[in-house]
Amino acid sequence: MPESKDNKAKVINQSGTLKMSDKMAATRQVRDISGRRMNRSNRRDRVRANDAPKEFDETTIHIYRVSRTVAGGRRMRFKALVAVGNHKNKIGVAVAKGNDVTSAVQKATTKAKKNMVTFHMDGETLCHEVETKVTGANVLMKPAAPGTGIIAGGVVRSIIGLTGVKNLISKSLGSTNKVNIAYAVLEGLRQQTPRKEWTTTALKASEPKAVKTESKAVKPAAPKTEKVADEPAAKAPAKKPAAKKTTASKATKAAPKKTVAKKAAAKKEK
Repeated sequence: MPESKDNKAKVINQSGTLKMSDKMAATRQVRDISGRRMNRSNRRDRVRANDAPKEFDETTIHIYRVSRTVAGGRRMRFKALVAVGNHKNKIGVAVAKGNDVTSAVQKATTKAKKNMVTFHMDGETLCHEVETKVTGANVLMKPAAPGTGIIAGGVVRSIIGLTGVKNLISKSLGSTNKVNIAYAVLEGLRQQTPRKEWTTTALKASEPKAVKTESKAVKPAAPKTEKVADEPAAKAPAKKPAAKKTTASKATKAAPKKTVAKKAAAKKEK
């Protein structure tokens, strides 16, 4: 059968280099010696897959060189401290060891992604002040006003930079161990609670209900107050005799004085 124009190879230069059409190249199958189909990976597709946006961004905070003493001498290894975040409200920190730096970083990255922490935020800052202590490290973090920025040291800055927090004030008050400081920052972010769940806001929300219950309890007590008001009015007339007694007593007290004056006048006449 005569080949179609699309399936024919085209000469592109005088040396005889041939080029197939795009349709023919797409339908062509490459097979090995045994006749099995060979699947060739397309490099262009591989590059496009790598260009896809990452869900998490990772940062290598520090790399330690550690050794272990064995019978034959010392075995050197590497320990990596890595932080992973999505620049919003998810963060993870992990430590891993490996025979080389790349393997240690890869292990720590996968470990951090498995142990991600989701925390609460108030806009672009923390919900409240928090102070956390992990072994010897003691980290204090405070919310800040917009425009303040991240005022923090190396480890705290690198971890907070992977979150959505833009305004923060922090201070490391204890040990300078970077691993302990990283876990202290992670614990402080985990302890963040939104404003709605604070105890003070819960008490304020419950106060109006208590006032309503008190007002309801006062309404049935109103008739009792009226009865109490009537009782003193009934007892008021009983106080008048007491007033007369006082006047009578005054009269009796004044009577001896008059008799004494009369006797004195009689003596003078005599």
